[in-house]
Amino acid sequence: MDSINREQPEDTRANLVGRNAVERIEDTVEKAQTCFFCTHAAVGAASGVRPMAVRDVDEAGNLLFLSADDSVKNRELEIDPRVDLYFQGSRHADFLHLTGSATVSRDKEKIKELWSPLIKTWFTEGIDDPRITVIKVTPTEGYYWDNKHGSAVAGVKMLIGAAIGKTLDDSIEGQVTPRG
Repeated sequence: MDSINREQPEDTRANLVGRNAVERIEDTVEKAQTCFFCTHAAVGAASGVRPMAVRDVDEAGNLLFLSADDSVKNRELEIDPRVDLYFQGSRHADFLHLTGSATVSRDKEKIKELWSPLIKTWFTEGIDDPRITVIKVTPTEGYYWDNKHGSAVAGVKMLIGAAIGKTLDDSIEGQVTPRG
């Protein structure tokens, strides 16, 4: 069991700061498209956890969502703006956890930028539905887990490692700090 407590070798760690962190966020969001959006003030039956589609990531690494002003999520953010976002971009790679702070606005221009016809499912009055709000999550830090050479190489290394009884680790992980 001591392998659980063992520190990761240095060559499997790569902390990302500034633009490199933002690029990791953009890449993971593009692959995952959705995340678990977790608030710290759990009011409803979902205990502060729900899936949400990310509408955009801006140049600073802020994540943008659309939400109804009468949602439990919006009420929870009024109580406590801290959030955790959990992404899984593929079955065995592209994992990302972000912590940050959320702000809610009614920015009509941003709503127009983020709108797509499918969103009418939730906002039946369309783009001018008075319930639409924009949630902007400003990440302060995070952590990612991935593989160095892509899923195909990682898969081959796993098969070879299993066959020869040796760990051929292709993983990489590190902190993500968008503003650094």
